[in-house]
Amino acid sequence: MKSKKISFQNQHGEQLSARIEFPPEGQIKSYAIFAHCFTCGKNAYAARHVARQLALHNVAVMRFDFTGIGESEGAFSQTNFTSNVSDIIEAAGYLSDHYEPASLLIGHSWGGTAALVAAGELDEIKGVCTIGSPYDPSHIDHILSDHLEEINQKGHAQIQLGPNSIRIKRQFLDDIQQHSHMKGLEDLKKPLLIFHSPQDRVVGIQNAAQIYKAAHHPKSFLSLDQSDHMLSEKRFVHYTAAMIANWADHHLGIQPETSPAVKTPYQTISRISEPGYTTQIWSGNHHWIADEPLRIGGENLGPTPYDMLSAALGTCTAMTLRMYANRKKWDLKEVEVHVENNKEHADDLPENDKKKAKIDVFRRYIEVKGALDQQQIDRLLEIADKCPVHKTLSTTNKIITELIK
Repeated sequence: MKSKKISFQNQHGEQLSARIEFPPEGQIKSYAIFAHCFTCGKNAYAARHVARQLALHNVAVMRFDFTGIGESEGAFSQTNFTSNVSDIIEAAGYLSDHYEPASLLIGHSWGGTAALVAAGELDEIKGVCTIGSPYDPSHIDHILSDHLEEINQKGHAQIQLGPNSIRIKRQFLDDIQQHSHMKGLEDLKKPLLIFHSPQDRVVGIQNAAQIYKAAHHPKSFLSLDQSDHMLSEKRFVHYTAAMIANWADHHLGIQPETSPAVKTPYQTISRISEPGYTTQIWSGNHHWIADEPLRIGGENLGPTPYDMLSAALGTCTAMTLRMYANRKKWDLKEVEVHVENNKEHADDLPENDKKKAKIDVFRRYIEVKGALDQQQIDRLLEIADKCPVHKTLSTTNKIITELIK
């Protein structure tokens, strides 16, 4: 993935911090803007990971900190819903001036509500996606309910929201009342995709129903069943990003792009362009991703190198058995190969080396289905050892490393 940190000015000339996630390779299908949830910031889990996942679908995504949040300048106490909408509009202007106009707005929670309003003021926006968003900004009142009296008496209150201590002024409450009932949504005649979890305890599912009822067609609703409000589990992030990409291809007139073949005299290319472990891999016209699991600092976006090595053995075994059975005209319906790889002590080493030396052991479990007799099955197990990858792994190999200048 390619990620670029940028900044742009809000309506008051203050610098807002942003980051654009670019596709790892190939053409950009479209640009999108992601508006984060209330006080969350551009590096919130949902904002960061949905943007990165969409980049893998060739959608470049700009995520930014609203005024007074994260790395952006300005005082949060001076902001309100109207200023958030303005920030989105300024972000869209930056993309238009420096890259290409954004065609898609994505908003999480409060950011989704702001995105719905901003989309009505941006002609270039072709569609909007909301994730766990309230029907109108006044939904935030329930978070402030314990402080409303203090705000009305003193004109302000200091409120603790998770790790954030924020200052809310009366102007904030006055502003959201002006946007109640989202009248602009009735005039937003642009494709809309609504994500919401029935188990969302922060913004109830009834908000999705209200948005859906008020909006014009084409409109779609996708349930994030079993997810929480923050999309804390990565599986929901992957699902959301994939659905947005597919929906955009269909509704926004964006033609899907395939990762182009990378011209190279070599068989494969593996590339890391970020501090993490996520690796882009090309082999001719084919492109995929490798990664490491979360427990060792990876993003778990793809198989590990050893997963791929085990898969190579299993795949080659299955192909070899299929070729042999086809040639023999045997009724082999299906082959399933399970492979485990572990490092184990080498029993055949000299005694004084056993405690230190380990070798890679691949345990292969083969399941065959079809009208096969025992003699045929036994023969297929023998043929499994003839697969080229098996031979490569079981013989002494040599790796030669050279620096490309």
